[in-house]
Amino acid sequence: MKAPKAIVISGDGINCESETRFGLDLAGFQSQEIHIAALLANPKILNNFSLLVFPGGFSFGDEIASGKVIAIKWMEKLNEITAEFIDRGNLVIGICNGFQMLVQMNLLPEMKTPGEKIVSLVHNSGGRFINRWVEMTVPLHAQKGYFASLESVELPIRHGEGRIRPAAGHEDIIEQHGVLNYVEDINGSFKRIAALTNTRGNVLGLMPHPEAFVRFSQHPAWTDRVHRANIVPNDETFEGRGPDGLAILKNACAMAQNN
Repeated sequence: MKAPKAIVISGDGINCESETRFGLDLAGFQSQEIHIAALLANPKILNNFSLLVFPGGFSFGDEIASGKVIAIKWMEKLNEITAEFIDRGNLVIGICNGFQMLVQMNLLPEMKTPGEKIVSLVHNSGGRFINRWVEMTVPLHAQKGYFASLESVELPIRHGEGRIRPAAGHEDIIEQHGVLNYVEDINGSFKRIAALTNTRGNVLGLMPHPEAFVRFSQHPAWTDRVHRANIVPNDETFEGRGPDGLAILKNACAMAQNN
């Protein structure tokens, strides 16, 4: 089967594009990095791809609010074609700063009323940047699509504004669209939610970095685990399963192939 194509956005302070491309290619995609300026000049480039990825980073230095400036820049010329891309069933993933961007663009959980924003990503409750590995559970309703066959995942987070805060009166819909929950209260996020999807399930925004765990040796405790389990290193069988980030990206590849 022909590998689906993924477009990875770069520029304006995004800084995880190379790692993201590596993970996507490992998962079965044929990925291409494209600077946001190239898309602004020719929006129809997007139509050549099945997956659009907004990687993590610090676009525009997180001025005003994380993801806000680049979201405004994107929406100026790419709003319509992005909506069409999503309506056709194509996939969108926003990772960390990319998730913040999707929220700023009102694409998550999805826009019910034009101009109405029902969720925000605000400063962590502790007031500090967090850089650590975290354990998360996948609620039963979300064990499909991007999280097919996954009940829990362990990935790193690196953010200062990752606390999900629903607008008053919209708590239920945000909980329904939550697809990852921190095991511990990491940042004060509503219901410990770490990721959201739209109703259709083709748009995903998540604060943890799946591209940072596509090789078992990226895990900070891999040497100890290998020693204790007396196993031969193998990315497909790390403690009985492959790296969680790679599993998510492989699920995305399967979704793109079946679209």
